[in-house]
Order: sequence, then C-alpha cells, then structure tokens
Amino acid sequence: MSRSVVVNKIIDNGAVAVIRLKDGSKFNKIAEAIFLGGVASIELTMTTPNAFKLLEEASKIYKDKIMLGMGSVLNANDAQRAIDAGAKYIVSPVFKKEILQTAHKNNTAAMPGCFSPTEIQTAFEEGADIIKVFPADIVGMAYFKAIKAPLPHLKLMPTGGVSLTNAGDWLKAGACAVGIGSALLNQKAIDENNFSVLTENAKILMQSINSAKA
Repeated sequence: MSRSVVVNKIIDNGAVAVIRLKDGSKFNKIAEAIFLGGVASIELTMTTPNAFKLLEEASKIYKDKIMLGMGSVLNANDAQRAIDAGAKYIVSPVFKKEILQTAHKNNTAAMPGCFSPTEIQTAFEEGADIIKVFPADIVGMAYFKAIKAPLPHLKLMPTGGVSLTNAGDWLKAGACAVGIGSALLNQKAIDENNFSVLTENAKILMQSINSAKA
C-alpha cells in the first residue's frame, strides 16, 4: 500500500489512536476494541515494551484492515526497524530529516512532530505527509485556525488536548485528523479487561468526527 493511500485512509477516518502501554500483552485486544468502535488507524508507541514484535504480530493479523503505525520514533534506525515490522506510517514527537528520508525511501508515510509555523512549513517542504502538532494542548484550536489562514496547504494533526467530544471541533479548526490517547484508552477498563468500554469510547469519538464532516 502506497504512502499516499495510507494518508488518505487516515484522513478519511479522521483519527489516530495513540497506544502507549506499560504492558503490551493487551495490545491486540485494545486494537480490536477500538477498531470495532470505528477507529481504523492505530499508532503503537516505541515506549511500549516489545513494540517492534507487537507491531509485527498485529500487522500479520490485521493486514490492511487497520492502518498500523509506529510512534515516538527518534532516529532513522528505529524508523527502518518499524517499517520492517510492518508500520504503514512513522510518527515522531520531533522533526528530523533522517526519519522522513528513511520513511519515504520505503514508500512509508512520515508524520513528524512540529510546533512553530517555521518548523511546520519546513517539515512540509521536506515532504512530511501529515504534520503532528505537538503538544497541541498548549496552543489550542485557535492556533490551527491561525496557521491554516496563510498556510492552507498544510495537513495538520493535533496530539494533546483532543477529547472524545471535541475531535470534530479540531477538524473544523483546520486539522486533517486528530491523534488521541488517554482520552480514548480508559486505563481502569483496560486493567479490568473491560474492552467494551474502549469500543464505546471509540464510537463517541467517531460521532464527533463524523458530525464535523457532515
């Protein structure tokens, strides 16, 4: 699957679930629960134990059903390892050219983390497929509107400050999709193996997103 197709699928769905776990043994159950609720793009962070192995196993299970990516990638070597494990996109909290170059060499989408207008535009010029604005909760939706006014060509995705019910507002403010983690992943429910709670959370999230697209 080409990187452009992956990007379009992420934008069409409107959300990337950011999964960061202390114990990766429940990753597949979490992913399935979120997918049942309508979220079809999932970013597994490298800070999760055995992240590469988990991603490789999940990629074989879900194939093209779920857009699986690797997050918290900080260098080209880890980007390549993630791609080899099946990542369809690479997400980083920072902007590093070597990560973009490695991803694109493998026809894989790259989503660097940026903050200032100059950094965001520079990442775009270097070929970033979607730019992760991080931490977005510091600047809020007004920042997206301000950035998009003179730079309407940008594909921006906030991470931080996104809730189940305000995701649609972020899209209206100019985001192409949202990154959401703790607001979606109820830790108490995960600890109790009550994965249906995650499915319901995902449904609420998708209602907010779809209402913005209507």
